[in-house]
Amino acid sequence: MKAVDIIINKRDKHQLSREEIEFFVDGYTRGEIPDYQASAWAMAVTLNGMSEQETTDLTMAMAHSGEVLNLDGVVPLAVDKHSTGGVGDKTTLVVEPTVAACGLPVGKMSGRGLGFSGGTLDKMESISGFRTNLSTEEFIEQLRTEGLVLTGQTADLAPADGKFYALRDVTGTVPSTPLIASSIMSKKIAGGAQAIVLDVKVGLGAFMATLEEGTELARLMAAIARLSGRKAVCLLSDMNQPLGHAVGNALEVREAIDTLHLRGPRDFYEHCMEVASQMLLLGEKAGSLDEARYLAESALKDGRAWKKFRRLVDVQGGDVSQVDDPSLLPGAPFVEVINSPMYGWLKAIDAREVGEASVDLGAGRVRKDDTIDPGVGIIIHRKVGDRVGIGDPLFTIHANSKDKLAQAKDRLLAAHLWSDQPCPRLPLFYDVIG
Repeated sequence: MKAVDIIINKRDKHQLSREEIEFFVDGYTRGEIPDYQASAWAMAVTLNGMSEQETTDLTMAMAHSGEVLNLDGVVPLAVDKHSTGGVGDKTTLVVEPTVAACGLPVGKMSGRGLGFSGGTLDKMESISGFRTNLSTEEFIEQLRTEGLVLTGQTADLAPADGKFYALRDVTGTVPSTPLIASSIMSKKIAGGAQAIVLDVKVGLGAFMATLEEGTELARLMAAIARLSGRKAVCLLSDMNQPLGHAVGNALEVREAIDTLHLRGPRDFYEHCMEVASQMLLLGEKAGSLDEARYLAESALKDGRAWKKFRRLVDVQGGDVSQVDDPSLLPGAPFVEVINSPMYGWLKAIDAREVGEASVDLGAGRVRKDDTIDPGVGIIIHRKVGDRVGIGDPLFTIHANSKDKLAQAKDRLLAAHLWSDQPCPRLPLFYDVIG
């Protein structure tokens, strides 16, 4: 078998066999197939696509390129969640302890933010001492004893994905739906997930800009789960405006803590309850979505979810005093409330522009080696459809310099679009697939 023949087959729109895909993934991971051939193959896939079976075979080949966790003897059913990334998406910080408090163990491996999309690990690392580099042995033992883990992915899990992703990033092949789907699902399968709730964001602040693109990705990931013997549910959720109010690492941790105490923004609370309910249903802790919703809300109301979050911070070395008193979390030296310059209804709040503004403040990365400032960020006080008067608080900027604050102010004002007529509110979810 030769790599060039596999490239030619995909170039000519033929379906690749499982053996061809495994040969190519294994050869590239081991360095036997050079970057220039892998680039040609990735471009052929981007241009000509892959069938559901091909994408599943690619997913499994990447998952088995390294260690694959077997959690059968650790938990009865390994359930995980994944978000395709968004602005203000701190859902894991509320959903994971809520689901675990209902008796469904959750061991999650998360990532860091790059560009306008924030990363869960960066948020949790705004808590002093919180460890996100647990070993595989520590991950398994904590899942067994605590029923709750939140850490980074080890280098031994799906190494092929990391190598292919770095290649795609510099060869113009990132926007390939089969390559995106296999990248996401290979990491979940390698992490031992048997049931997965996938939160697919669509809109201005998401990598899937349109509902059609999001639906295509969701259907393909659901098919991968089915063909690989896993269970999956895909939620198509809106990301045309930030989720909740807070954008920025410590600010988002504070908002998650508020939500665990039933004081968070309504849209963020509802989003978390839907995701948690789907996880509880998929994890066989409830017989219906209504029952699952009742379990999730009960765990918040009686404080069990908050205790689970606090325990997570404690057991992974975080400073619990900072979550007991969020004012002790990192802050910014310059904080300014920007009031509305006009009267009217908010027609749009460009989530991507808000995310990019937060990156410029220092809350995110342009390059992987950029340093995060955990204290900076933005609080968006209004939602699309709100009526706003002149002088009403519109957003608050938390900055580490006056120049950055001024630049963010101009960008954020331009991100708010107005109407002199009432505007419809945006939905939280568009569809459920799987």
